[in-house]
Amino acid sequence: MIFLGWSAVDPGELGEGPWRAVFQLAPGLFLFDSDATLSRVYHELKWSLPPGTGVLVAPLHEAPKFLRLERGARAWLRAHEPRL
Repeated sequence: MIFLGWSAVDPGELGEGPWRAVFQLAPGLFLFDSDATLSRVYHELKWSLPPGTGVLVAPLHEAPKFLRLERGARAWLRAHEPRL
């Protein structure tokens, strides 16, 4: 499944977590490819940030529409599309 994640603090490059791949769309905005539950992805992202940082994680059931985000985002989504 693909998850959209946002953080009020840009964690930079995310390391290991319950995800196979991560794509940074913009500072603090990420796509995660993971077989883990929403709760697990949320908590791993939350724990990677300073305490008190705002966090949002949502599953995507279809590819989102977007404009002027990081180059390669559409290609990344196409490569992970079977998991949407």
